[in-house]
Amino acid sequence: MPFIAIAVAALAMGFEQLVQWRYGPMGLIAFVALTVGIKARNTVISGIGAVILVMLFAQSG
Repeated sequence: MPFIAIAVAALAMGFEQLVQWRYGPMGLIAFVALTVGIKARNTVISGIGAVILVMLFAQSG
């Protein structure tokens, strides 16, 4: 079980670094807002983070 938690944490950190590298500080802010909103069960914050990420993804395509 601890191995799975470590693996999930490593994947999350890797994804966070990828977002920051690809989309800059705004991508990192959006990812953090999405994560905090999900953990706090706050739909407004997670929705804002999700919308910003979608806008960044659409802009790069």
